[in-house]
Amino acid sequence: MDPLWATVAEFWWIGPSVIGAGAAGWFGLRQERAARLRRIELDAARGELKAARRDAASARVAVRVARTELARVQAERATGRASSADTAAARKNLERTQREAKAAAATVRVRRAHVDAARTALPAAATDPAALPLARLMAAHDEITARWMAYETDPARLIAFPAMTDAREPLTAHFLAAQRAARELRPASPQARITATQFTAYRDAVLRETRAFEAAEADAWRRARAAGDMPSTPREGDPDAAAPSALSQWSTAAQDFAQGLAQTVIARSADAIARAAAARGAAGSRPASPPPADAGAAPPDPTAPGDARPTPPRDTRPPWPIPSRTRSTPRP
Repeated sequence: MDPLWATVAEFWWIGPSVIGAGAAGWFGLRQERAARLRRIELDAARGELKAARRDAASARVAVRVARTELARVQAERATGRASSADTAAARKNLERTQREAKAAAATVRVRRAHVDAARTALPAAATDPAALPLARLMAAHDEITARWMAYETDPARLIAFPAMTDAREPLTAHFLAAQRAARELRPASPQARITATQFTAYRDAVLRETRAFEAAEADAWRRARAAGDMPSTPREGDPDAAAPSALSQWSTAAQDFAQGLAQTVIARSADAIARAAAARGAAGSRPASPPPADAGAAPPDPTAPGDARPTPPRDTRPPWPIPSRTRSTPRP
């Protein structure tokens, strides 16, 4: 038998084993990358919490050092080797470090809340890739860019809001600088392999760009209102886009209320007409009532049997004298 074929027959299992190991490794790496993309926001929040705890520990140490320094200066002042200015400076340093320690402790609480929020919002394994944290952050970045491009490409907005395209404006210049910084930190794709630190830096850059854009846009719209160059129909996302929607909601609510009130009035009127018609029909079907008795006659005696009821005599006495309207003069 040929030695080559003998070797292949002897070690044929190596090929499938290598292929299987490569497939398992590739599948494991893919699962690890997907898990990293899902947990990157949580990992970034945990990293920020760890850094905040380190800062809080350093602030507490600084408070102890400042308190010890104040005690030393007070002791030296008692012996005459330190002045009141040194004591005041040491006390002021202690107050500053205490404020910094309180701020660091508050930052730790905020970062802990961020970790809880990120853990709650952790996407599942079968989540759409567009709903992953990095993809959502990049979509928010693209939305800010699209809103800014609307002021760059629309001729009507170029005329109404010239400050949004003027780099000499301080707010616009600040936005352009933040936009450039966010663009430099932007990953190549939503599936790019980045660390939690890089994700945090990119997220903070996008947040700064968003705030700068909103400040510049609000100032540009304020100037347009003062100049009377407001667009007739604001787009979605504009500062004044919420006003028409609120007005339409109020008008819709008013129309619904008026329609409901009219329907209620019509229903009650129809009910009243139906009751009146029913009462009129019942009155027409009843027998004729006896004629009314004479007004001057006395009421019948209920104790008298049958029709033999005695009629009391009428009072025929004249009425008492009516006084005259003119005053009578007494005779002498």
